Amino acid sequence: MELTAHGCTMGLSAYRATVILLFFFLSHFSFTTAIRKDIGFKFTPFCKTTVQGRYLLSDNNGYVCNALSIDSKSRCCPQTGKKFSCHGCNLLSQCCNSYEYCVSCCLNPALTRREQVLKMKIAKPATARSYESIFDYCTGRCRHSSESVVHENAYLSDLHHCFSLPSNSSGSNSTLTEARLNGINVVVGRQGESCNSVCKSRGQSCVPNKLVVLNHCDIIQKYMNCKGSCLPSVGPDQPAEVVYDAPKLLNPGSCLYTETQSILSCDGSHQHTKRLCPCA
Repeated sequence: MELTAHGCTMGLSAYRATVILLFFFLSHFSFTTAIRKDIGFKFTPFCKTTVQGRYLLSDNNGYVCNALSIDSKSRCCPQTGKKFSCHGCNLLSQCCNSYEYCVSCCLNPALTRREQVLKMKIAKPATARSYESIFDYCTGRCRHSSESVVHENAYLSDLHHCFSLPSNSSGSNSTLTEARLNGINVVVGRQGESCNSVCKSRGQSCVPNKLVVLNHCDIIQKYMNCKGSCLPSVGPDQPAEVVYDAPKLLNPGSCLYTETQSILSCDGSHQHTKRLCPCA
């Protein structure tokens, strides 16, 4: 069969038309591949946990479990026990006899307010940073609290894992402050006496870190008359009450607290004041 020039021309034209049509089709329509969204890898949550205890762990979800029962992949406790358990804790003082239960109890939003904790500073201003999470706060606070220590080398009681806010923070209140005085004898000294002298006369010692706890008007007014109101002042002899026969410029009968708590001292005294002292 002979291929004529006319037939060749017709075949070439048809080929060109097919290519042009295919190009037009591809340039105006896009293809997508469908992916099923219900098929994929199962998400496994990962928990932060305490590492202090030999037998118990607390995770950041608020559960306490035996160290052997923790999930090897997620590092989470089984969610079979009570969440935010306060077993062995005194909710008034917010102190517990177990580190792990202290952390669990502390994580309860009803007891620890997130907005207060996350704006708190850790350490001194020069090196201060904020807590990254409630769990970060609870694990640190339950581990060490100066307010559960007496004479810097002994615990006030078995409930020495405490998660309450520091007494000089904005979140403190009178009931909670009083709870931090468990095991402390609050004594009103005589005029001109230092707290070291006041406590020594009772066969005890002054507890320096509890002066900050007493340095609140509502606490001072519970133990002293404060008939001349409660006023801010500056001095290592505070908290204190100005004696009635003091010069008028000193506001006789007034109670005094200091806003510069770093200067509080067991040695402080003033000839015209009576000190409020923490003895143990």
